[in-house]
Amino acid sequence: MKKTPIIDRSQDEHFMREALALAEQGAALGEVPVGAVLVQDGQIVGRGFNCPISRHDPSAHAEMVAIRDAAQTVANYRLPGSTLYVTLEPCSMCAGLIVHSRIQRVVYGATEPKAGVVVSRGQFFAQEFLNHRVLVEGGVLAQECGEVLREFFRLRRQK
Repeated sequence: MKKTPIIDRSQDEHFMREALALAEQGAALGEVPVGAVLVQDGQIVGRGFNCPISRHDPSAHAEMVAIRDAAQTVANYRLPGSTLYVTLEPCSMCAGLIVHSRIQRVVYGATEPKAGVVVSRGQFFAQEFLNHRVLVEGGVLAQECGEVLREFFRLRRQK
């Protein structure tokens, strides 16, 4: 029988603020400001922000970087029982990685109307063919997460 996860929603905002701080680090480097942290047992085990430009790596999305960091930290390619906090709704590439990593829960901030596959452009995690189910919570600090992106692109348009 599958264990029902214990979700402490009081920590969601705390960890989302950690992800927001990482998004700001990415913005300072000229990257699209998206940040992510991966949490296991109440501890951050992986951190990342978007860095495809600086790394010359189209796969270097915040989620990808945080998951890779966590896998190295815990020395396992599977991350059961973990929660990924990301400031923007994941894309299809990242959603696939989340499933393959066996992440238990994804908490995201702002929706991504162009490429988000949790609710905006599809419901990837609800697909019957998937061999792993992911719990999803959206809209945590959505206003703040969205504002970081809006400000970044506003400044970029001014240049």
